[in-house]
Amino acid sequence: MNRSESALQSFRQGWSCSQAVLSVFCESLGLEREKAFKISQAFGGGMARMGKTCGAVTGAMMVIGLKHGRTRPEDEKAKEKTYALVLEMARRFQERHGSLVCRELIGFDLSTAEDHEQAKKHGVFESLCPQFVADAVTILEGLI
Repeated sequence: MNRSESALQSFRQGWSCSQAVLSVFCESLGLEREKAFKISQAFGGGMARMGKTCGAVTGAMMVIGLKHGRTRPEDEKAKEKTYALVLEMARRFQERHGSLVCRELIGFDLSTAEDHEQAKKHGVFESLCPQFVADAVTILEGLI
């Protein structure tokens, strides 16, 4: 099973987009899977269902930071590389899907109970979100 398939399996098991993306890279980058799930939990639904940046995108950003982020304040090279990779990841994702914003991608504002229920009713978590997860993983694999 490749990483995209593994991320999709995690997503279908009930993990959020951000958790599914981070979880397939974390162990190879020195982060325990359980900690990865905890760290990325708050980013699902466009950051705690606020409908902001898509969880698949924020999960990918965490992967880039985990791999390339600086560990010393003076390491400007690592900082700039991390930012450049995040910007490229975001550009590619937006090119494919037209937005980075969860509520724009799925057409519902998950911060309201009514829209969250409508999103479930319309099956967007089964029809749209899996593609965002798979694409975030595919883009990441091409970048890192």
